[in-house]
Amino acid sequence: MSLARPREEIAGELGRSFAEYGFAIVRDHTISQELIEKADTLARQFFALSPEAKHEYRIEGGGGARGYTPFGTEIAKDAAVHDLKEFWHVGRTLAEGHPLSAYMQPNIWPREIDGFRETFEQLFRAFEETGALILSAIALHLGLDADWFEDSVKDGNSVMRLLHYPPLPHDAPDGAIRAAAHGDINTITLLLGAEEAGLELQDRQGNWVPVSPPPGALAVNVGDMLDRLTNGRLRSTTHRVVNPSGEAAKRSRYSMPFFLHFRPDFLIEPLPNCTKPGEPAPEPILAHDFLMQRLREIGLA
Repeated sequence: MSLARPREEIAGELGRSFAEYGFAIVRDHTISQELIEKADTLARQFFALSPEAKHEYRIEGGGGARGYTPFGTEIAKDAAVHDLKEFWHVGRTLAEGHPLSAYMQPNIWPREIDGFRETFEQLFRAFEETGALILSAIALHLGLDADWFEDSVKDGNSVMRLLHYPPLPHDAPDGAIRAAAHGDINTITLLLGAEEAGLELQDRQGNWVPVSPPPGALAVNVGDMLDRLTNGRLRSTTHRVVNPSGEAAKRSRYSMPFFLHFRPDFLIEPLPNCTKPGEPAPEPILAHDFLMQRLREIGLA
């Protein structure tokens, strides 16, 4: 659907898609194609660096929150083997003395690539703008004011991930795939680079359904935090990135998800209009505590 349409028009369509599939495909967003192409070029340049150069940007004990996370580090919750991917994280830059700075590490930037910081800080802001549009439509769908989410995500612990799935290694462990079945931790995820086959969601019947946005469009999905806030009315759907076959197995795959988060001090508790009398509901939990709990489950904390 087009984000250029009035929010009041798309709110119902987005809400129904998120309720049924946990995913939606949006176009006419605020991220320019020129910026997307520049970011893609710089990401490829970084991942083409030597392993030794990339490992200089791994922050020991940092839980992968910033900088480089090597191939074979992350593991999906309850998975037996690690994912076949490496990635770089860009987070929010906070002013010195900001009250939330204790929750967010400073960014680091690769020295070898000109324009890397400027490009990805610009892309981070553009992702936030599009995320705000989508959240305002979600708010309307939920019967809330259009600006209800503004304070909940202001200075939130959002993270942009530059992902590289290398050509499939011959010695990959049995059962290893590019990204094992998982749900996202955050509020909503906005994904660039899903045009190449591989991303699949699991529907209510347990079938795996390909997610194939047209070039330039975004795949958007509900994360566990929003699922919890809406008491399951909007679904955090299990999804995965499967291994390609044939010639595609010899190629790298690149993508850029933006994990939009609530503020660390935001209390996630089911909305009153999403909970019927006597219906079970999850206990309230601070966004930071929920994040840390989930990061431990996937081997990043």
